[in-house]
Amino acid sequence: MAGCQPCSRSEDQSPQSSSSGYPLEAVRGEERPGPSAPRVDPHPPPPSRGWKRRREESEEETAPGAEDVWVVETLCGLKMKLKRQRSSSVLPEHHEVFNRLLEDPVVKRFLAWDKNLRVSDKYLLSMVIAYFSRAGLFSWQFQRIHFFLALYLANDMEEDNQAPKQAIFSFLYGKNRSQRPLFHKLRFQFIRSMGWKTRVSREECEEIQAFDPELWVWGRDRTLMP
Repeated sequence: MAGCQPCSRSEDQSPQSSSSGYPLEAVRGEERPGPSAPRVDPHPPPPSRGWKRRREESEEETAPGAEDVWVVETLCGLKMKLKRQRSSSVLPEHHEVFNRLLEDPVVKRFLAWDKNLRVSDKYLLSMVIAYFSRAGLFSWQFQRIHFFLALYLANDMEEDNQAPKQAIFSFLYGKNRSQRPLFHKLRFQFIRSMGWKTRVSREECEEIQAFDPELWVWGRDRTLMP
């Protein structure tokens, strides 16, 4: 009888491109006429999870930003055992974009302000990188606004207390409330550019953190707070 030998393979996955594109003109504050945004999300987000992050997906559940790849785990004669392997769409360039935006002075002030990690703990920041990988933008297109759009969306998905995220507007626009409708318009466009794939698993967040475990923001852990 032939011996059992492990056999595995992996496939490279490039980030999903966005057919809609991202209107950089809107980032500069120029409104363009167009149809109003639909109020019904075809893929509504799951309920918020709050401080303890009660969502613990099984190992077989896959994040929407990734695709399943079936690989041969063992081969015994004519019998083989398959296992499902997740292929992540997060590339090194998405980590580089994130690191670049961490040096932005407004982002720095915001993270320093959030000492209690109500809006920007390590899991929420990991989701920012995951969203960058799904948006289909070139690295040079990402700006400060994209960091805050992604962080706002991460809080929408994960947090019970939605009030602290309102501080994002103060850091972006000061006391000028007239820019908030533009922010929400950009948020809708950002979600659409991701193909409505807004869920991020805990497993994917931990994979993102493992890419550069010494990065200082991964020390923003709520479980370590007094």
